[in-house]
Amino acid sequence: MSEHKKHPTGLYYLFFAEMWERFGYYLMIGIFTLYLKESVDKGGYGMDNKESADIYGTFIAFVFLTPFIGGLLADRKLGYRLSITIGGLLMGSGYCLLAVHNSTVFYIALFLIIIGNGFFKPNISTLLGNLYNDERYKGYKDSGYNIFYMGINIGALICNFIAAFMRNNYGWSFAFLSAGIGMFIGIIIFRVGMKHYKHADVIKPVKPEDTPLSKIIYQILLPAIGAGILGWMIPGNIIGSDSTDAFICACFPIVWFYWKIYAKADVLEKKPIGAMYTIFIVVIVFWAVFKQNGTALTTWADNYTDRKIPEQVLPVFQTLKLSQNDTAKNYHLPVLDEQFRKVKDAKGEVIKCNDYPAYFKNLDKSQYPPEGQPVRLISTELFQSVNPGWVVALTPLVVAFFAFLRRRKREPSTPSKITWGLFISSLSPLIMVMAVWYCHNGMEKASPLWLIATYGVITVGELFLSPMGLSMVSKLSPARLTALMMGGWFLATSIGNKLSGILATFWDKYDNKALFFIVNSLLLGLATLALLLMLKRLNRVFKEYV
Repeated sequence: MSEHKKHPTGLYYLFFAEMWERFGYYLMIGIFTLYLKESVDKGGYGMDNKESADIYGTFIAFVFLTPFIGGLLADRKLGYRLSITIGGLLMGSGYCLLAVHNSTVFYIALFLIIIGNGFFKPNISTLLGNLYNDERYKGYKDSGYNIFYMGINIGALICNFIAAFMRNNYGWSFAFLSAGIGMFIGIIIFRVGMKHYKHADVIKPVKPEDTPLSKIIYQILLPAIGAGILGWMIPGNIIGSDSTDAFICACFPIVWFYWKIYAKADVLEKKPIGAMYTIFIVVIVFWAVFKQNGTALTTWADNYTDRKIPEQVLPVFQTLKLSQNDTAKNYHLPVLDEQFRKVKDAKGEVIKCNDYPAYFKNLDKSQYPPEGQPVRLISTELFQSVNPGWVVALTPLVVAFFAFLRRRKREPSTPSKITWGLFISSLSPLIMVMAVWYCHNGMEKASPLWLIATYGVITVGELFLSPMGLSMVSKLSPARLTALMMGGWFLATSIGNKLSGILATFWDKYDNKALFFIVNSLLLGLATLALLLMLKRLNRVFKEYV
């Protein structure tokens, strides 16, 4: 069988639909904290690191929390194709609304994106898995998800170049509009390929022991909303901020619902569901560290990395209009301490004075351009394309590596791949520890190669873990619960995303930035150890049920 014949035709339509959907999402998320921290007079909201990290973490947490209900509605009522279409239209509308610089419209836009992702994300992954239920393709599900995952990252790779071009030349609004257009292109491609996955869009029969949808809404969804509101209104902050308290409280009823699914499962379903839940819990830590790319690593790229464009490639950046300019000139700017933290007076007001832009703070004065002339810099968001760039480059190698092992009947099990993914990922923050030491805790500009290297290592871990997680859910889930279990995978991702935001709020509290990255490495190391201790049992379950 040729390589093309090993995969259903629908894979390629879903590949490009997901590529454009991720183009929109990662374009928006790549400039999100930069937009929040940009000064008001330049079209942003003037937030500090802590506030922007909290909003970022809460947003990406809710983005991956709503697949719980989106997967459930697709399983029980709407089907996958309609759910994906609804989700794409809502997300595209949300991206376009972000073009309006208004606080109320901003939160409405985020709400639409959150709800839209809930309908889109779990169901396109489930639809893909259903295509591989055909006996002709069953043995190639893991590689099919790897290919699909590469589509995600092609979109994430190219979007930041569009973001840099649009925001540098036309402003933030046009960058967000570009994200919306990308999403709508994805929906068009998805609708064109409908005939190739129509047969895989089957609403599963409900068992008598399954909780009715109406009961889920008033016993799970509404209590989750109510708990979230209560968490927001609790006086003071239990875990850092009102938004964090609201999210944690909202999760309790949903986690309880998933526990009841396990408790009610019959003997045949209990083991595979339990194995999935075990992995869900452990990989929360992976997402908590991985999602630092939008917060701590973006801050590192923006303030601590040498972004000056080499003369040899400057004409390319100028032709493509991808350069960002900062001028060696005094402006009325916030006063920053040695770690780029905004200095406040006794009343808590940010102190401002005439100073050079933040980029010049840890730059040797001999490298300043003449007074009033700009220094041409690589746009910060372009570093968001390093990870997907590695994914596109390494995915064929990882697929070939596992195919090589499969032919020799030595391919690791899915849980083993995920364990290796956690271990490899734990090495990534250690590269940043070396970067901090080498550039004297950020007192000197760091080479971009440090970020490229750390992204390269965590990308290998990601390829061993993330697509394998999607494949695992498709393999182990009872057929009637597949999309709902996919929602469970994204629930774990959601909690990890929120934890990433919480971790990022501590960035400013570490005077020695190496400690921040050491904590991230230790968390991943502990997660690896936990999964390693359970690996034999998990492998037995896979051997029995897959």
